[in-house]
Amino acid sequence: MEKVVKPQSGYLFILVALGLLALTIFAFAVKAFLLAFPVALAFFLILPGFFIVEPNKAMVLLLFGSYKGTVKADGFFWVNPFISKKKISLRVRNFENKPLKVNDKIGNPVMVGTIVVWQVEDTFKASFDVDDYENFVHLQADAAVRKMAGTYPYDNFEDEHAEVTLRSGVEDVNKSLEDEISDRLQHAGIKVIEARISHLAYSSEIASAMLQRQQATAIVAARRMIVDGAVGMVEMALDDLKIKGIIDFEDEKKAAMVSNLMVVLCSDKNASPVVNVGTLNS
Repeated sequence: MEKVVKPQSGYLFILVALGLLALTIFAFAVKAFLLAFPVALAFFLILPGFFIVEPNKAMVLLLFGSYKGTVKADGFFWVNPFISKKKISLRVRNFENKPLKVNDKIGNPVMVGTIVVWQVEDTFKASFDVDDYENFVHLQADAAVRKMAGTYPYDNFEDEHAEVTLRSGVEDVNKSLEDEISDRLQHAGIKVIEARISHLAYSSEIASAMLQRQQATAIVAARRMIVDGAVGMVEMALDDLKIKGIIDFEDEKKAAMVSNLMVVLCSDKNASPVVNVGTLNS
């Protein structure tokens, strides 16, 4: 478990180091070698204990393999010179995964690219629970994308409101992706700030067929709307003619008029009128 510590100020020990250096020079000058050598040794031993921690950086301290704590405060410090130090960045980092070829819920191959924003939260876990936490982040993000993609269909052609899909349920899908990556990275002490899909498309081998299917679905939906509107207009026209007593159709003539009106209203081309010079009963 992470333990935050604050070591001794380096400025105090730099004065000690300078004092030892001055004493060493003086001892050699007066040929007091019995004093000079131990003081010189102490001077060189004290030097490895100095280190600097920059803002949004941390230093993990180890003494002969034993974890002694993490320095998160920025500044100039000194510790036991036998303590080894490992620097870890606490800055917010992000990466964009190249589109992965994965299968959606119904088995269609799709290309999914993601952007992940993350930060080291626990330096102990990041240092000792995984071998390489940066590589761990990338690999687990890929695995999370594959699992997330398999829980949603790319699209729902029958009823786009019936089920959350990768294409339409952006907020739900991104939240699912973020939760999945967070669960995987908590073992490494990594905090996921944001995860979202940056690229989504059918794989190249089925992209053309799926595009045709989308176009056909759109055409059918448009035709359905046109037909519904045309039926309403024909019904309204027949009712108005009957109410106002303009003309009273027999069933056969009414069927013919309905057919003609439907053709005119539903056609994607302009109608060509035909003038009847006879009577309606001719």
